[in-house]
Amino acid sequence: MRIQTLASVLVLAMLLGVSSRANAQADASSDTSATSQSSDVAALAKAAQNPVADLRTIPFQLNWNFDTGPLDKGQQIMNIQPVLPFTLNDDWNLISRTIVPVISQPAFNTSQSRKDGIGDINLSLFFSPKKPTSGGWIWGAGPAIIMDTATNERLGQGAWSVGPSVVALTMPGHWVVGGLVSNVWSVSVEDGRPDVNQMLFQPFINYNFPKHPGRYLTFSPVITANWEAESGQKWVVPLGLGIGQIIKLGKLPVNVQLASFYNVVRPDDASTWQIRAQFTLMFPK
Repeated sequence: MRIQTLASVLVLAMLLGVSSRANAQADASSDTSATSQSSDVAALAKAAQNPVADLRTIPFQLNWNFDTGPLDKGQQIMNIQPVLPFTLNDDWNLISRTIVPVISQPAFNTSQSRKDGIGDINLSLFFSPKKPTSGGWIWGAGPAIIMDTATNERLGQGAWSVGPSVVALTMPGHWVVGGLVSNVWSVSVEDGRPDVNQMLFQPFINYNFPKHPGRYLTFSPVITANWEAESGQKWVVPLGLGIGQIIKLGKLPVNVQLASFYNVVRPDDASTWQIRAQFTLMFPK
């Protein structure tokens, strides 16, 4: 609880433009050390923006979704997203990315009550070359698996689904530009539940501020399409921006981020807008 409180204060200070002690002007005797530390923080920020980086992380992403459902209630989803890289050989890594959603689902009619619990766990495995291509592209590909793990039928799809997932990005100068796309189809569905055929596309365009190492502006909406839905009800297309900063808790680097999105295209009962706050523990080698 103390760590979460500290992180919240630091995020607020960052957004108000308060400079941290680590970025203050060092005296002449410590210029070399400060420059080295700034370079390390800048490199960590770029690694945190790379979905297939050789970096162990544990992100905690809290999403507040507003005006959800026919009753326009609030929905909260805490995604716990451990990322584990494994070395396969001299040329390839395997990156395991898991999303465990903890959901507070509002009532969708007056006879329902709010339901809290775990949703469907999402596992993505990316086989990724250790070195970028000659053109500077970093990429990974592998299976995406959505497991039927919801603790209540209102918190999941009632299906096991699998499909391909691909990510590609490049890092020119202070920019990180790329995208992640996946599509899954149900292979096992509970009685009375619809088939699953859905796409997820997350483009990301990040700018890292050279005068403020570790600070970045991010555009990373999660666009989804439910191909089984009726016409006009398939797409969720959010637009928005966020800001992030690498900080240190003792020797532990932490990536804090705050973003907001408005769903410019959405089904009738989908949320209108969202606030996303993320707190990522980083464990560099």
